[in-house]
Amino acid sequence: MRAIALASLLFAFEAAADKVAAPVQRALMLGDKATVLVTLAEQAELANLARERHGDDRLIAAVARLRETANRSQAPLRAWLAARGVRHRAYWVANFISLEADSELVQALAAREDVAAIDLDARFSGAHPVQQTPATLKAITAIEPGVTRVNAPSLWAMGFRGQGVLIAGQDTGYDWDHPALQRSYAGWNGSSASHDYHWFDAITVNNASCNGNSPEPCDDHNHGTHTMGTMVGDDGAGNQVGVAPGARWIGCRNMNAGNGTASSYASCFQFFLAPTDRAGNNPDPARAPHVINNSWGCPPSEGCTAPDILRSVVENVRAAGILVVASAGNSGSSCSSVSDPPAIYAASYTVGNLNGSVVASTSSRGPVMVDGSNRLKPEISAPGTNVRSSVRNGGYASFSGTSMAGPHVAAVAALLMSVDPSLKRDPARIETLLSTTAIADITTTQTCGGTAAPATVPNNTFGHGRVDALNAARAGLGLLNASGFE
Repeated sequence: MRAIALASLLFAFEAAADKVAAPVQRALMLGDKATVLVTLAEQAELANLARERHGDDRLIAAVARLRETANRSQAPLRAWLAARGVRHRAYWVANFISLEADSELVQALAAREDVAAIDLDARFSGAHPVQQTPATLKAITAIEPGVTRVNAPSLWAMGFRGQGVLIAGQDTGYDWDHPALQRSYAGWNGSSASHDYHWFDAITVNNASCNGNSPEPCDDHNHGTHTMGTMVGDDGAGNQVGVAPGARWIGCRNMNAGNGTASSYASCFQFFLAPTDRAGNNPDPARAPHVINNSWGCPPSEGCTAPDILRSVVENVRAAGILVVASAGNSGSSCSSVSDPPAIYAASYTVGNLNGSVVASTSSRGPVMVDGSNRLKPEISAPGTNVRSSVRNGGYASFSGTSMAGPHVAAVAALLMSVDPSLKRDPARIETLLSTTAIADITTTQTCGGTAAPATVPNNTFGHGRVDALNAARAGLGLLNASGFE
C-alpha cells in the first residue's frame, strides 16, 4: 500500500513538476507534511524606481509598491487558504506565502494560476567562522589591524566616522549593551533603551541562550555581536574594533543558534525595509537602514537546494535603495566555491577574506555556477583573518572567515556615506565607488573562470581588490580640496 501511495504521489508531482521543487517532493515522500514557500506569479516591478525616485523617497515608494502588489494579488489565495483552515504567513518583501502543507494541498496550490512556484522552506546555516580564539582573549587598548588596513582612521582624522548613517545586521543576534556597541545602538539615547523599530527577532522558539520573540536584542551564538563590533565597535576607552564608530545600528536575529530558514531571513529583510514596533505593527520605511551586513550563507548540506530562493528578496531590497553586503563563504580555495545565497546574487555585494596581502585559503572563489550564471564573484575583499571584535558578556575574541571580512566593507560604505550623504539610497553608485577604488595589492597566481589573478582585475579570486576607505574618498568622491584629501 505504501508503494502504491508513493507512486500516486510521484505521478501527481510529475504533473506539476514545473511548479513544485524537487526538495518539496522528497520531503513529502518522507513525511506527511512540509513547510513550503508559495511564490505568486505576480511580482512587484521596481526596476524603474532608481531612475524615477531618489533618497528616502525611493525606498518609501518601493515599500508602497511591494505592499500593494502583495496585498492585492495575495487576497484570493489567502481567502482560499483561510476557507480551508490553513494557517499561513504572508510576505511582501517578495510576493510569497509560507505555510505547512501535505501532498494534497501542494497539488492544489500548484494547480492555481496565481501560483508560480512552491519551494521547501529550507534549513539555513550561518557562514560560521573557520577559526575562533576563545572569548577570554585579553582586551587590547588599540585600533584593530583590520580597521587600519582599510584606512578607516584616515577618514576619522578628517571627521568622518559614519555619522548620519544607519547600519543593519541580520545574524545570530546582538549583545546590545556590550560596552563596544551600546553607545551606537539606535535604540539607546544615552540613559535608556527603546527597542521599537531597532530590533526584530525572527526566531520564535526558545533555546539555551535566548527566548523566542526576544523583546530586546539577544545573541545566542557570539557571531552577530562580533560582526557588529567590526562595523561600529568602540568602548570609548581605547578598544576601537569598529570601522565606522560614528554610525548607528539596528539588528535582527535570523538564526536559531546558527540555523535559520528562508522565511526567517526574509522576515529580517522585510523588517529592515520598514522597521516596526516590537509587536510587528506600524511599519515605517523612513527608519530603514542604509546598508545591511549579511555574514551568513545557505549551503546545500543544510537543505538549500533552490539557489534562487531569496533572489527576489535581495533584488527588491537593493532596488529600494539599500546596499546589501554579503560574505562570500568559507568553502575555498577551489574555484566556483561561491555557491550559496545570498553571496551568489548579482544584487549582493560579495566580499572575500584576506589574510594580510593574500587571499585566505578558505575564502570562496567564483565564478558562480550553481545557478548557471557564470557570474564573477566576489566583487571585493577585506581583512577577515584573526579579526578581534566584541562577543557576548562584554568580552572580545578573534575569529576568522568571510563573515569577518563582510562587516569591514559594510562599514567602509557607511564612512563614505558620511563623507557624501548623496550616496545613501544609491547602492549602484557606492558599489562602483568601492570597486573602482579598491587596491589590487594581493599576492596570488590563481586562475578561476578564465580570470587570472592578479593580472586580471576584477577576477574570481579577490574581485577588484582590497577595500580602501581613504582611496575611495580621495579618488572617488572628488573632494580633494573641499575635504582636505591630499
